Amino acid sequence: LSNIQEIISDNCVVIFSKTTCFYCKMAKKLFEDMNVNYTAVELDMDTNGSQFQDILERMTGGRTVPRVFVNGTFVGGATDTQRLHEEGKLLPLLHQCQ
Repeated sequence: LSNIQEIISDNCVVIFSKTTCFYCKMAKKLFEDMNVNYTAVELDMDTNGSQFQDILERMTGGRTVPRVFVNGTFVGGATDTQRLHEEGKLLPLLHQCQ
């Protein structure tokens, strides 16, 4: 658990993802298009992946991917993140990162 918390607090944007997931690619592309660096944790490449998903479910109320965190806060999945961006609410969150 501390590992996940550490990743989230050490990085402005963290995407818990699976390499095969279309929505995960969508979320990454959103940040790439904004020229924003992100940290991707590919759960299907990690031996602790399903354990991580259990922890994420406890933290966020769901275990679907992507789980997107910005500045330590869970912002949702790909469509949620996209919507925040369209509403102009994503950039302010990103600017809060040190």
